[in-house]
Amino acid sequence: MSRDICIFQDFLTEDYRAQIQRTAREAGFVPHFFTESQFEEARACLQHCEVLYAQSPALLRTAPKTLKWYCASSAGVDVYCQNDGIFANPDCLLSNSNSYGVTIAEHVVMVTLMLLRRMPEYAAPLMQHQWPAPMPIRSIRDSGITILGAGDIGGNVARRMRGMGAGKITGISRSGRAREDVYDEMHPISDLDALLPKAQILVMALPGTAETAGILSRERIALLPRDAVVVHVGRGTAIDQPALVEALNAGRIAGAALDVMMPEPLPADDPLWTAKNVVLTPHTSGNLTLGHTCQTNVDMFCEDLVNYAAGRKLVHLVDRARGY
Repeated sequence: MSRDICIFQDFLTEDYRAQIQRTAREAGFVPHFFTESQFEEARACLQHCEVLYAQSPALLRTAPKTLKWYCASSAGVDVYCQNDGIFANPDCLLSNSNSYGVTIAEHVVMVTLMLLRRMPEYAAPLMQHQWPAPMPIRSIRDSGITILGAGDIGGNVARRMRGMGAGKITGISRSGRAREDVYDEMHPISDLDALLPKAQILVMALPGTAETAGILSRERIALLPRDAVVVHVGRGTAIDQPALVEALNAGRIAGAALDVMMPEPLPADDPLWTAKNVVLTPHTSGNLTLGHTCQTNVDMFCEDLVNYAAGRKLVHLVDRARGY
C-alpha cells in the first residue's frame, strides 16, 4: 500500500511540483496535487492520505483519524491550535512555514518609511489634486526600534533596520533569551510596560495566542511617546483597535501601519479607515506570491518530509499547546 500525500496549494509551479515529487519518491511517498478549485477531489483523496500539505482549515476538518501530519503553508497557526476538534487524530503532528520573514520585513520597512516620511498626510491633498507644502520628516537612521515578537519575522525586520542605520534595536519575546547576533537588547514580555515609553518605532510580529490577545491595550497605548509609530504584522487580536484609533486621532502617537486588524475584512464603516496617519493593507505583508517565499515554503516542506520519513523530529514542528 502506498503512503500518500495530499497537496492542496495554488502557488505550486511545475518546478515546485517536480521538487516535491522527487523528494516524496526518495522518501517512499506518493504525492497527489490539487488546486483550491478542486476541494471535493482533494477531500476524497485525503481519506487515504498520511500527510496533508495545505493552508485550509476546511479541508483539514474533513481528514480522517489516519492523518498523521498536517503541514500548514502559513506561518500563523492559531486557527489550528485554538480548536483541538479540528483534528480527527488528536496526535496529528502540526508544522508551519517560517518562509515569510523576507517579504514581511520588506513590508515593515516600506510602511515604516511611509509613516516617517508623512505619506498619509501627503496623500490626502494629492488625491484632491492639491500640492501640499513640504513637512518635516524622520529617518530610520538613528531611530530606536522595538520589536515585540523576536522570532523569524522579527529577526528579519531587525537585520533590515540595522542595514538602514537604525539606532538601538530591542527585541521582546516570551523568554527574553539573548540573541546578540540580531538584537542589541532582549527582554521578556514582562518588561513591556517599562520599554513602551521609549519605543520610537514599535513593530509587532507576535503569533496569535491567548497570551498575546490584547497585549497592546488602551493602558499600554497610553505609555507610548507622542512620536511613536506602531507597525503591526502579527494578529489583529493583539491591539485594542478602538483605543489605537482614539490615540491616532488625538495625536497621542504619530502614526500606525496595520496589515492585520479585527475583523477582516474591515467593515466599510469602521473608524479605523479614517483615523489620522494610518496606513492599512489587507493582510498582504506575507503571502505566497513572492518567489523567494514560495521556494522557501516548498524547501521547508521537503526538508521535513525527509525528517518525517526517517522518523526524526520535524524541524518546523508546532507546539499546539503554546500556539507556535
